[in-house]
Amino acid sequence: MDKVQPWKELSREEVFRKYSRVIEKVMFRLPDGRETDFYLQGGHDPICCLPMTKDGKVILARQYRPGPAKVVCELPGGSAKEGETPEVAVARELLEETGYRGTLQYVATLLVDAYASSRRHAFVVTDCEKIAEPRLEDNGENVEAVLMTLSEFRTHLRSGQLTDVNVGYLGLDYLGLL
Repeated sequence: MDKVQPWKELSREEVFRKYSRVIEKVMFRLPDGRETDFYLQGGHDPICCLPMTKDGKVILARQYRPGPAKVVCELPGGSAKEGETPEVAVARELLEETGYRGTLQYVATLLVDAYASSRRHAFVVTDCEKIAEPRLEDNGENVEAVLMTLSEFRTHLRSGQLTDVNVGYLGLDYLGLL
């Protein structure tokens, strides 16, 4: 069990920043003495939620995403603004993207991936009601709220067309709906 040892960080340099995205060049000394660099995604910790209406429908944000180059239905989320807690940020993002508000419950803080230093904050929001029209940020967002039954959402989770599958499954598990 002692074969894998932590690496020693030697330096960290920001090489790119735009919106909430940051790329850092991080130099490490490996346990065998060699030095190597890795480029890690940093920036604000993303937030995401599994929102459900009072009648058990899942609320998704349908929008174009440049990474996959297509329109997808995904769980509402984003990142915290300066001074916002993850709880305030996820409630704001849900309202901005869908017009819904509900009862917020913390689920987990997740590793984003092996090459990111940020952590994703996962929530469920239950008993959601539509209280407003979406109020989108002025950064090209064009979002439509979509409601899916639990059965439709489970199929969507398995389709590979959702960016935050982990939050979807953790949220359903937290609610006892798997």
